[in-house]
Amino acid sequence: MDTLGSMLYLDWYYIVLVVPMIIISLIVQSSVKSNYRRFSKIANSKGLTGAAAAQNILRHYGITDVRIEPVAGELTDHYDPRSKVIRLSEGVYNYASVSAVCIACHEAGHASQHALGYTPIKIRDSIIPVCNIGSRIGLPLALLGYVFGFESLIIIGILLYSLVFIFQLVTLPVEFNASKRALTVIEETGMLTAEEHKGAKKVLKAAAMTYVAAAATTFANLLRLILRMRKRS
Repeated sequence: MDTLGSMLYLDWYYIVLVVPMIIISLIVQSSVKSNYRRFSKIANSKGLTGAAAAQNILRHYGITDVRIEPVAGELTDHYDPRSKVIRLSEGVYNYASVSAVCIACHEAGHASQHALGYTPIKIRDSIIPVCNIGSRIGLPLALLGYVFGFESLIIIGILLYSLVFIFQLVTLPVEFNASKRALTVIEETGMLTAEEHKGAKKVLKAAAMTYVAAAATTFANLLRLILRMRKRS
């Protein structure tokens, strides 16, 4: 009962470390949607749709075995390396906005990373299976360890959960590099004007910050678990 009672007390570590990161993450997500919607209303001067822009990136890198398909939803754009398909959301695939071009080119940037054997993305892909395990059971195991007083279970849970943080850290250079590739090719090929290019940078920078905020939130939660374990000991 004492152990269970300790789990129910006000968790100051959570309030001080995790809650601020959650608030920052919400602000960052709001910024992404705000920038995306703002530049979705601005048509690019070349009349390029997202699908056409992504095709330009693929052509620039000499990639001929990747398809481009529409997918339902907003900001659901992604590259599937297993199927070699770039899936672009409804507001990107067939729209000729500044947002559509930069987001489509970012996803095509991921396709170029896989095609050219970019090292960070190879590392990230190789650790996905074990990181998925850590994501699913790391926190539950640690919390069960606290409830039942099993320190070994707490340690295992923390180690598994730390894999989530490692995955997010490896993801950062992958995302920043995909945006860099996109913006470089956009500029070199003249897909956007100088002013439109500035807007594209704002959209991609805001999107990249979501990954930074996610990693910071995971680290705060990991630190919280470690501090609670030390206090318990």
